[in-house]
Amino acid sequence: MRSTTEPTVSVVIPAFNAAWCIRRAVDSVLAQDFTDFELIVVDDGSTDDTAEVLRGYGDALRLVSQPNGGMSRARNAGIRLARGRYIAFLDADDRWLPAKLGRQVALLDQRPELAFCAATASLEDADGKPVGTWACQGDGTASVAEVFAAHALIAGGASSVLARREPVQALGGFDETLFGAEDTDLWIRLAACGGFACIPEALVVVLKRPGSVSRNRARMRAGALAMTRKNRHLLPADKQGAYWRALYAGTLCDYAKWACREGDRGAALADLARAFACAPVGRGRLIASIALAVLAGGRL
Repeated sequence: MRSTTEPTVSVVIPAFNAAWCIRRAVDSVLAQDFTDFELIVVDDGSTDDTAEVLRGYGDALRLVSQPNGGMSRARNAGIRLARGRYIAFLDADDRWLPAKLGRQVALLDQRPELAFCAATASLEDADGKPVGTWACQGDGTASVAEVFAAHALIAGGASSVLARREPVQALGGFDETLFGAEDTDLWIRLAACGGFACIPEALVVVLKRPGSVSRNRARMRAGALAMTRKNRHLLPADKQGAYWRALYAGTLCDYAKWACREGDRGAALADLARAFACAPVGRGRLIASIALAVLAGGRL
């Protein structure tokens, strides 16, 4: 509920043409067992009835409207207004289960060394059918090097994260130049500030639907590679060499496979050549196997 004093948590929901789903997201916040929060919803230039739906909640939320600028810019607008000790993010097409905030606030209160946390997420399709689980991995903790190497360690993605407000604001929030890699970029930078932990309890429901992930390969590739270069210095010194080069080459391999699936064999082979030049030992076998498949016209 909206508080006149400083709340414990600031909840930030970016919304663009989300009239079809925003009620479910907002209602899931308002139904939290933990109630000491403020709710900030940023209408990112919607052309549907998103703003009208949100105005119907009155003082239960703070509605901010701005020209369309993308997910990261909308989240950052909410981050700048946040007053809580913690910040939680929720995408407009996802929702929380009632214990989400309470369990995470208790964890960060008890463990001041943590910069942020996440929780296991249940995955649903557009019809509400369960299609899997995005679970915590390993022992539920992760170092900056581990987040760098395995982005899926942050179970549930942004809709699952609760972070301390001060480092999020000090880091400038989400990097709006990194198309498709903004979330991972912030998780890496937060992990360099403090610890991370994941609660192995399903506290979030993430919607998986066709078209929910951008298919702009060129922009996502540029963002992923820029993010990997940008954060190299945050790795421990002994991992800024061969370890980082293997990660960078692995990203190039991922986009080579994507290019091949789209029929762009030239781009696929060019990225594989770059990957080999970067990490011939660490990724040599992987690069060779992908190259053979590309040349043979196989499926990747």
